[in-house]
Amino acid sequence: MDTRNRMILFNGLVVNVEQMDVRIGAKGWHTFQVVRHPGGVGVLPLHEDGTVTLIRQLRPAVDDMLLEIPAGRLDPGEEPSACGRRELTEETGLTAERLESLGTILTSPGVFDERIHLFLAVGLTQGEATPEQYEEIETVRLPLADALALAAECGIRDGKTIAALLRASVRQS
Repeated sequence: MDTRNRMILFNGLVVNVEQMDVRIGAKGWHTFQVVRHPGGVGVLPLHEDGTVTLIRQLRPAVDDMLLEIPAGRLDPGEEPSACGRRELTEETGLTAERLESLGTILTSPGVFDERIHLFLAVGLTQGEATPEQYEEIETVRLPLADALALAAECGIRDGKTIAALLRASVRQS
């Protein structure tokens, strides 16, 4: 990608905003703004009985309580699987014998560079959740088929959760 005039317009707590000119083939130079994000991880805990544990929490950006997979932001230099294990335990109290990769997703590549690594957690053991001080989380355990139906009926609207459910269901069939 051929760029020029790169500058950071905003340095935030979670994201930065960069502006740059990008050469688009014969169409010439065009200005783009990109939200830079360190990336994250989402984990779908799958129990031996075919149920999954999701979490319900407030998402101020959309002013709503959403049903999602446990997830969190990568710390600098952190391996995605380590982040996934940390977030799974913090938000649900679950630990996993194994995390299996469900690949990555790009959340909104027209404007964000955020990449979310998805995992399926298996061999689960229940412990005590230790959410962040600002998190109020409810866990919801339901059959994988019911979670897929909720996603299809717009009861689950979070993109990473929909992608993880879809990818896990393909593995289970």
